[in-house]
Amino acid sequence: YRCASRIFLTFGIAASALMIFFAEELAALIGNPAAKECIVAIAPTLLFVCLSGAIRGYCQGFEYMTPTALSQLIEALGKLVLGILLASLAIKRGYSLPTVSALAVLGISIGSFISLVYLWLVKRLKRIESRELCDNQGCKKARNISSAETVIKLLRIALPITLGSAVIGLTRIIDMTLIMHRLGDVGLDSAQRNEIYGAYTTLALPVFSLIPALIAPVSVALVPQLSAFVHKRDERGEGTVLENSLRLTVILALPASLGLTAFAKPILELLFSGQSEAIAVSAPLLSVLGGSVLFSCLMTTTNAILQAYKRPWLPIISMAVGVAVKLISSYALMGVDSIGVMGAPLGSLLCNLCVTIINLAFVFSLSREGLDSWRLFFKPLIASVLSVGGALALYAYLCKIINGGSLPFAISLLAAVLLYLTLSLLTGSVTAKDLSLLPFGERLALRVAVRKEKK
Repeated sequence: YRCASRIFLTFGIAASALMIFFAEELAALIGNPAAKECIVAIAPTLLFVCLSGAIRGYCQGFEYMTPTALSQLIEALGKLVLGILLASLAIKRGYSLPTVSALAVLGISIGSFISLVYLWLVKRLKRIESRELCDNQGCKKARNISSAETVIKLLRIALPITLGSAVIGLTRIIDMTLIMHRLGDVGLDSAQRNEIYGAYTTLALPVFSLIPALIAPVSVALVPQLSAFVHKRDERGEGTVLENSLRLTVILALPASLGLTAFAKPILELLFSGQSEAIAVSAPLLSVLGGSVLFSCLMTTTNAILQAYKRPWLPIISMAVGVAVKLISSYALMGVDSIGVMGAPLGSLLCNLCVTIINLAFVFSLSREGLDSWRLFFKPLIASVLSVGGALALYAYLCKIINGGSLPFAISLLAAVLLYLTLSLLTGSVTAKDLSLLPFGERLALRVAVRKEKK
């Protein structure tokens, strides 16, 4: 932990300093010089996130996940409340738009700092000691190793994982840069490009990112469990954790992916009412991004699996291929007048698809017990297509008899969830044991089990 903290502190200070001192050059590079103040405002976040990562990783190593969860909640609330508060004050005082934006972004930095303070207090006050936790979990006593050896070991593990994570951020930068430059090549002025990019990043991308953010805890919890079974050479336990993690990812992400594709406009109208122009721009983009949800979630889970198998460099290969596909396809597609900004989500879809296919090939080759592809992918696909298709037909019918409002979508969404759950149980893609993991799911799981016994 001490070595990791020093490494993260060094990288955090260096990265934050580079963003602050070269903010003007970075803003010019992405084709938006007015973003200079925003870059300076968000730069300290890098340092705070680095230091938070050391404490979160330390706690997660002992399967103590509460500090990570609460710190992320604190960070998100801080960003929301402080960002809106600072932006509102700036607007009232008549500050320029770049300054208002920078103060809104500053809320992210302050929220990250508050989260770091919470983690530091937990580490100090709770006194999470490795000796006590190891005694409780029956860990073997490790040999003493030098700081230099520890640093080398950490870097060997961390560098490929960090590069893999950085690629996800890199795709966002690619989108930003290409949208600002390529749309200019097809005749749009700076104001039009900013408007399109704003609709894409503030409406379409946040809704798209919601499901992968919910799936992320699966991969976080997966690594220590799977690593333990791999280390013990417990093939049965390894196969169980591996299949359950992939299956849970698919049964949650696949219907969400199809649902976002089918209901992009109603979802945006429900969440962002009163922004008709922005919704008109972002709805088709979200519809395409919906297809990427499944692959984005599987990419996160398979990256974690490969890391647990001590193959952290394999995701770098798949990510490199994905970024190349993203860069080439987005550049080519956005230069076509009839496609324009739609090239950004299409490029993301192709990128995530390529990465997922390559990662799954690696995972299937490493699995010693083999994986049931029919149960993992095709059963959830059948349930998802039927439930979303049924909900779409119901929505079209309700729109004819109910004028306006979000009621038709709300009813259709509820019907889709109930139908998907029923079909998943019938096809066997979801079991009673899976239901027991949900809030208040134990009673439902018990009823399912009783019905099966009666049959």
